[in-house]
Amino acid sequence: MTTTINLLPWREERRKQQQQEFIAMLVLAALVGGLLFWLWQGHVNQQIADQRARNSHIEARSSELDEKIKEIKELKSRRDELVARMQVIQSLQGNRPAIVYVFDRLVKTLPDGVFYNEIKRSGSLYTISGVAESNNRISRLMRNLEESEWFHEANLLNVTALAEEDGGGGDANSFTLTVKQVSSNSNEEEEKQ
Repeated sequence: MTTTINLLPWREERRKQQQQEFIAMLVLAALVGGLLFWLWQGHVNQQIADQRARNSHIEARSSELDEKIKEIKELKSRRDELVARMQVIQSLQGNRPAIVYVFDRLVKTLPDGVFYNEIKRSGSLYTISGVAESNNRISRLMRNLEESEWFHEANLLNVTALAEEDGGGGDANSFTLTVKQVSSNSNEEEEKQ
């Protein structure tokens, strides 16, 4: 049997082979790492794009809701204006019969020998100008107004004696007085009872 001795530098070849395997493994690891990074970056970019799409959808819906809210506010203000108008109309409709009662009471409180020339109204205050045959008749008118359930606080502003040429004869006097109307709602409640 013969023995053969290998004198070739087998260790160097083995080192070269191991070095080539190591470089191949590094290249393979770099390729796998690059592939994983590319996949991860694509996934992250897709999530960012999806989130941006959701954000733009939310912003679009939010602007639509803002428009609807603005429209609702306009409708509410219109409704409030209409309700206010309806309340004014209802109060006017409710007070319509009151003026009839006021004039009826003014006539019923008028004693003989007293005549109205002018009646002015400012809110609930009536200013009455007229002519009376005597001061006693003016006093009686004021008592009648105070006793009426429609009026209170009769206040005589002035009394002037009429001259013969102004149509006055004897004790005729021109007068001006004010009287306040009592709330028509309380009077209507009293009349219902």
